[in-house]
Amino acid sequence: MKKRNISLAITFIGLFVFLTTITIAQQPQQATISLLTGGTLLYSDNFSNPIDVHRWFVEMAPEENSSVHTQNGKLVLNTKGGVTVWLNELLKKNIRIEYDREVVVAGGVNDRLSDLNNFWMAKDPRNEKLFTRNGILESYDSLQMYYVGMGGNTNRTTRFRKYKGNGERKLLQEYSDSVHLLQANKIYHIAIVVKNGNISYWVDGQCYFSYNDPEPLEEGYFGFRSTKSHQEISKFKVFQLEE
Repeated sequence: MKKRNISLAITFIGLFVFLTTITIAQQPQQATISLLTGGTLLYSDNFSNPIDVHRWFVEMAPEENSSVHTQNGKLVLNTKGGVTVWLNELLKKNIRIEYDREVVVAGGVNDRLSDLNNFWMAKDPRNEKLFTRNGILESYDSLQMYYVGMGGNTNRTTRFRKYKGNGERKLLQEYSDSVHLLQANKIYHIAIVVKNGNISYWVDGQCYFSYNDPEPLEEGYFGFRSTKSHQEISKFKVFQLEE
């Protein structure tokens, strides 16, 4: 009888530990996913009107057959060379940026499956005025900022970097598998979250990158970034998150 009681007690303890472990394991995942909801809406744009030059600043390499414009409720980046479209609003501390974006491949002159990219928390440590560049990628090396190049190098890599402001572009994480590369003509929902020093990048609700930065960039500007491609962006929103 005693052996049976001991056996039942051990089974109960084991079950309790197992269930507790599952609960603890689920909590961080739920807490992480909660980053994708809530917050106070700061800015939004449905791109139903021509580009607001006071809200958006375009830096584009001087190449022929290149344009940035709005059409059918979308911001269209159709360029032969590099392009950055900056949101002219200084973002601070805890934020979430989200939008939909598609890389169009339909036989157009610039259609190329590559470079669904973003800059964020960007500042120039040597110049208070950030918008002074020409769209060529190397001209941004002196900035402090975070950068994700999704499907870079003609859709061979997806990389997360931190620019240090001194020319160093520190590689934080990267992928080269097909799951994390681009598909043509697919609409992706992108979310970028800065929360209490954690920087994360989400694609269709999946966390591609997460980095606890010991020296986080706490304010700066956001920019859509690309090069030689045809892309369409919609449903842009920025939320302020609680600490």
